[in-house]
Amino acid sequence: MPARPRPLHPRRAATAAAVLAAVALAMTAGAGTGLAAPPAPPGGAPCLPGSPAQPTCISGTLDDGTPYAFAVPAAWNGTVVVALDYTAGGPDEPLTGRLLADGVARGGTARTVTGWNIRDAIDNQAEALTRFEAAYGPARYAIASGTSMGGFVSAGVAQVHSEVFDAAVPFCGGLSGSVAQWNQKLDTVFVLERLVAPGLPVIDIPADVPGAQRAWIDALTKAQQTPEGRARIALAGAIGQLPAWGVRPDGSTPPPPAKGDLPALQEGVFLALAGGPLPYVGQAMSSRRQITAVAGGNPSTNVGVDYGAQLRAAEPDLRRAVRELYRTAGLDLDADLRTLAAAPRIAADPAAVERFARGIVLDGALRIPVLTVSNIGDQISTVAQQQSYEAQVRRAGAAPLLRQTYVESAGHCTFSPAEQQAALRVMTERLETGRWPATDPRAMNARAEQAGTEQAPRYLRYDPPRFNRPFPG
Repeated sequence: MPARPRPLHPRRAATAAAVLAAVALAMTAGAGTGLAAPPAPPGGAPCLPGSPAQPTCISGTLDDGTPYAFAVPAAWNGTVVVALDYTAGGPDEPLTGRLLADGVARGGTARTVTGWNIRDAIDNQAEALTRFEAAYGPARYAIASGTSMGGFVSAGVAQVHSEVFDAAVPFCGGLSGSVAQWNQKLDTVFVLERLVAPGLPVIDIPADVPGAQRAWIDALTKAQQTPEGRARIALAGAIGQLPAWGVRPDGSTPPPPAKGDLPALQEGVFLALAGGPLPYVGQAMSSRRQITAVAGGNPSTNVGVDYGAQLRAAEPDLRRAVRELYRTAGLDLDADLRTLAAAPRIAADPAAVERFARGIVLDGALRIPVLTVSNIGDQISTVAQQQSYEAQVRRAGAAPLLRQTYVESAGHCTFSPAEQQAALRVMTERLETGRWPATDPRAMNARAEQAGTEQAPRYLRYDPPRFNRPFPG
């Protein structure tokens, strides 16, 4: 087992003491009976040939059948990063190589079994850490950190399993919680169905999910060709708090639109909805169907939602763009808002809401430090959700344990490996010193530069808009 010259963190030391006590008890019980003492943690087998870190790896399955795996450098410093989705390509990711070079172990699980059953995915991170420590001994620091759903799960780990994890670094997670983020996604698709694509699925997603996705993208692409369609697409984006910046269908990314460039702002909303490899409306179809199955019914509602009020609270630049686009198209914005106000609402199944909320409602009652990293043009984990999370943490009196950072990029979870490594190094320093180092954009970019990168780091100062669909309200 690799040596760790520094003392264990108190949280990990407690775990180590429990392990040693169990070993001592077993040895005492076996004394005079011929029973052998339990073996030392065996570690793993050599893996990732060619890696300068000379790692060993372990893998296996958790109790529910979820696969897990870890890679550990020969000069392990005692820190391990645990992530959802690690087994789906994690060993080959550049971030893994960077962490191994830093002396940090990385590993985690998959979502293949749990899917949108978020609570089980959260618990699996703790079980995977247990398997890791059985092989390598107690970690000095255990950090939960993943992207997308993995970011959401990491924040859940910080809330549910603070007794075994020391920190969390959620990247691009939907941190408004299970129910809230899907209420907001309902708003966007509901407005589009009412005003742009009548008859396309909103809640009851058919078994032919790819067909539903194509129908939605075709309808939005057609609407984008007309002034009326462009105005209404912008309205839906403003109500749903989508970024006005997205990835083109060919995978290229336009520059961020200037505040006064109304056509670029509108195109950005369209690209967020229907462009790139993971369009918003495509995920709204596929994940909505999975969520309905997990919750045993519809967990989303827009009963009582005032879409006029949501527009008035939208980001000023996009709100102005909506009004100007409506004028250019010769449409009556107030008439469309009255149409939305009069449209029959969608009620949730209360039992489904209760089941889906168990996935997790993030209450903000932190007991370990959390550093969030979000990119401002993320069409899936919309950035306004970060405001919701911060508000919950502040209300719970845990603000000193939270830092939030932002990266200027479009698309879902589009960070460079150096940007991710910089955030994890910040958290390691926070654990080692007990104090937050600087997390302002200049400091974060300097850390990413220090980590080595061909791409200029993109951390920036950003204040997210107020999330308009908190749950509970």
